[in-house]
Formats: sequence, C-alpha cells, structure tokens
Amino acid sequence: MKHLPSVAGVLLGLPFVAFGLMVLLKMAPLPELARDTPAGAFQEAFGPTGYMNFVKVCEVLGGLLVMIPRTRNLGLLVLGPILVNILAYHLFLLKGAGLFDPMIVVLCFLAVYLLWAERQAWRGLVVRR
Repeated sequence: MKHLPSVAGVLLGLPFVAFGLMVLLKMAPLPELARDTPAGAFQEAFGPTGYMNFVKVCEVLGGLLVMIPRTRNLGLLVLGPILVNILAYHLFLLKGAGLFDPMIVVLCFLAVYLLWAERQAWRGLVVRR
C-alpha cells in the first residue's frame, strides 16, 4: 500500500508527458474540427496564438513533476487546472460527449486519489488558524 501513490503518480503523469510531447514535437497533428461547431471555434481561436503549445508544455512539466514523489504536489497544482479544463471542454463545448471516456475517468480518479493520499500536505489550504 505504501507504493500505491507512486504507482498512481506515474500512471497519472505518463499520459500527460506522452501526449504533450506528441503535440509539441508534431508527432501527431491536432484533429481538424468543423469550424461551425463550438469546439471548432475554440480550436480556431486558440490554435494560431500558441496557447495550446503553452498548455502542452504545462502538461509535460506537470506530468514529470507528478511522477516524482518529492514534487508530486506541485505537479498536481499544475495538472489540476488542465484536468478541469479538459472536463469543461467536454461538458460545455462538446455538450457532454466523451465526458465519461475511460481515459478521462481514470485520470480524474488518479488525481483525486493522489490528493487524498497527500491530504495532510494540503490541509494548510483549508484549515483556519
């Protein structure tokens, strides 16, 4: 049981590192979406600005940090907003399509598990002194 957070950290960080590097190194292009859809408008707005490259750098950095036990909480701070944005994208722009994709569910479960496993470190954020 004591190694379970380390395994969860690697399982959470690895997809972010892999998929982030795939986009940054142009090993896999972003899919083209119909421009008349909300998701297509989102991609058209953020694609040319370089914003998605920034997000992918944060994904790689957060993924690497969460895989290292000593920097896991910092990695969760970086990946948390990215996970929330992934959920918001599927909920609002895709109208719920893909929201319960197994990959998304597993990533969210792993993040919540790591937050729970490290709850003592986060206590200072919610306890009034």
